[in-house]
Amino acid sequence: MDFQNRAGGKTGSGGVASWSETNRDRRERLRQLALDTIDLNKDPYFMKNHLGSYECKLCLTLHTNEGSYLAHTQGKKHQANLARRAAKDAKDAPTQPAPEKPRVNIKKFVKIGRPGYQVTKQMDPETMQHSLLFQVDYPEIGDGVVPRHRFMSAYEQHIEPPDKAWQYLLFAAEPYETISFKVPSREIDKTESRFWSDWNKETKQFFLQFHFKMPVQTGPGPGHGPGGPGPNQGMLIPPPPMSRR
Repeated sequence: MDFQNRAGGKTGSGGVASWSETNRDRRERLRQLALDTIDLNKDPYFMKNHLGSYECKLCLTLHTNEGSYLAHTQGKKHQANLARRAAKDAKDAPTQPAPEKPRVNIKKFVKIGRPGYQVTKQMDPETMQHSLLFQVDYPEIGDGVVPRHRFMSAYEQHIEPPDKAWQYLLFAAEPYETISFKVPSREIDKTESRFWSDWNKETKQFFLQFHFKMPVQTGPGPGHGPGGPGPNQGMLIPPPPMSRR
């Protein structure tokens, strides 16, 4: 037969492969690839019978060698049966309950209003430090609740326009509402004798006292030349006035 002038053919080459030849070549390449990458010992559907042939327990097909079985596993029939079996197993499998998260008991209180309070301004005659003493009354405080306090920057609150000259002192204890006091934004002296708090369980009163540090002016006072120090050099500057809220 003359293949020289056949459609699709080239001079000096063989004829164009038929569809069956192309399909056979494709199966052979898939078989070789499967032999290199698939471990048949781990295939649950691969079985060797007593006649020396190989069977696919999923598709109930018979194969003469391992290569034939591997080529079968790459086919549409085997892949479709795998999808059906996976869907059936997922449907029949019991639903595993989600692991239960540890529950945290959150205490809920009904707010009963603001507590009573008293603020006392004091000054240490020796150091000239100004201090504030807070007394907050919690006669109906919840069982096991200890009052808490913290200082808050003016930029943390959203009630008033922020002003860096002020800060806020907050007191909180359930079931009372949280109250705050507007105090000067000055450095607090947190030494043990200058900053303390106490919760009296018998009288249900919370006390807090703190002192402001006193800034010291080191430069010469106004109106004095470089010949000598001004009258305020090394002296303590009085603090700005404080307001209560």
